[in-house]
Amino acid sequence: MQFRFPFRLIAVAALGLMTALPGAAQGDSGAYLAARHASLFSDFRAAADYYARALVRDPGNTRLMESAVMAYTGLGQVDRAAAVSRRLIAAGATSQSANMVLLADQIKRENFDQALDDLEAGQTVGPLVDGLLTAWAQLGMGRMSEAVETFDEVIATSGVEVFGLYHKALALAMVGDFEAADEILSGRSGGALQLTRRGVIAFAQVLSQLERNDAALELIATSFGADLDPALDGLRADLEAGKVLPFTSIRNAKDGAAEVFLVVAGALNGEAADSYTLLYSRVAEFLRPDHVDAILLSAALLEKLERYELATEAYNRIPRDHPSFDAAELGRAEALRKSDRTEAAIEVLEQLARARPDNPAVHITLGDTLRGLERYDEASKAYDAAIALYDDPQGPQWLVFFARGITHEREGRWELAEADFRTSLELNPGQPQVLNYLGYSFVEMGINMEEALALIEEAVAGQPNSGYIVDSLGWVQYRMGEYGEAVVNLERAAELMPVDPIVNDHLGDAYWAVGRKIEAEFQWKRALSFDPEEEDAKRIRRKLEVGLDVVLEEEGAPPIEVTATDG
Repeated sequence: MQFRFPFRLIAVAALGLMTALPGAAQGDSGAYLAARHASLFSDFRAAADYYARALVRDPGNTRLMESAVMAYTGLGQVDRAAAVSRRLIAAGATSQSANMVLLADQIKRENFDQALDDLEAGQTVGPLVDGLLTAWAQLGMGRMSEAVETFDEVIATSGVEVFGLYHKALALAMVGDFEAADEILSGRSGGALQLTRRGVIAFAQVLSQLERNDAALELIATSFGADLDPALDGLRADLEAGKVLPFTSIRNAKDGAAEVFLVVAGALNGEAADSYTLLYSRVAEFLRPDHVDAILLSAALLEKLERYELATEAYNRIPRDHPSFDAAELGRAEALRKSDRTEAAIEVLEQLARARPDNPAVHITLGDTLRGLERYDEASKAYDAAIALYDDPQGPQWLVFFARGITHEREGRWELAEADFRTSLELNPGQPQVLNYLGYSFVEMGINMEEALALIEEAVAGQPNSGYIVDSLGWVQYRMGEYGEAVVNLERAAELMPVDPIVNDHLGDAYWAVGRKIEAEFQWKRALSFDPEEEDAKRIRRKLEVGLDVVLEEEGAPPIEVTATDG
């Protein structure tokens, strides 16, 4: 579910964790400082190791313990975090992170009565989490009526009603009251809910249990359209075959508690610090180790934190036979690529392409990776495989044709490239990047200049603040002899992209063409300072030596001809 408004309430609970930074350890400042440095860069493995060393020398330091809890949790070692948390609370400290871990640990071990006692005693994570965990613990003890009352208390709390409604529906479905769950999830009771993918799947399972497969199919089609991922496609196939879907979204109270932490992580994602959000997704994993959505969220957060090795380990936990395996392998390949293990990333993608030849996303990702390495021939073949799977290309496929057009252009296969660019524009008319690429290519080849100007002008209208596109407009005007207008647009491009060597080089040429030679030389020197490609740098240095007119003559290019309109 997409919960945006309750973030302020969640953030209040987050504040304590995000500001609980440790003071200097008295016993071993070297280990502490190393741990602190590792924590700042979200290096959870190193931080956990150094905090453990510091605690050996200073076992009673509560701030060290607090930081160790967060490091262990970020690392995914919640059981070790729980051991430190018990010491921390026993020392009389107040710690939301420790409370979170200890409550999860009690629920994981099905000590629901102890979890309730701890919550009653003030072992708090925050009002929302406390309320929902209380309800699931009550349900774990078989006290359904009390659990429903607690869910209703959450629902009555301003700003978090949707959380309470969603979890109440899941609890009702878990105990077999599918009619009541349907009332909530449909919005007939309590107001409409904006369901995420997980919510839609849970609702589809509820509808199927009520022998309403047609309604479940309509729900999936309305929510996701016809192009489904493997998991949803399998769900649709079972519904179409008349199968009754089991309700597996929440199987027990532990699953319900895991859902609490995952839902909060989803609400925090993109709003709070990634390292903080990760604590919630890691606790969700701890409570439900097979929770693929929690694992994937943790992996994505670890990627954002540039902890690529940990992200790869998380992706590796997705079973090969799970419908989300393809997504996990794509994520693993991306993590490997970002950690500069490009050959390993390509190997993952090539193996996946062989195993899943009918998944266009795999071929596209492989093509993008190879294109980034300038292995254009291989990239083109990967895009070919993806495009071959499209019986009737639709709007979203414009990007694949555009990407293949780029690889064909880099291979020198212009006819194929142009065809792909034009197909891309048919699928997405007016797309500025495609318009610009096609128009600029014409300019560089010196053909179709009028069409090139029209294409680039349309691209500028679509993205007037794109320095690359404004530069293209100035450059086509320069190449067409409209030097005064070229200067205006190239100056604008240089404002938008002041340190781009190509833009500054182009502006220098335009200045030279209108007789502003001192300014031209200044722009060429600026271009050189921004580390252009070697061939470009060589040409710029030659222009500084002998001037643009001589360079054009040496290249056999037409000379600059200033018209009256150029001043």
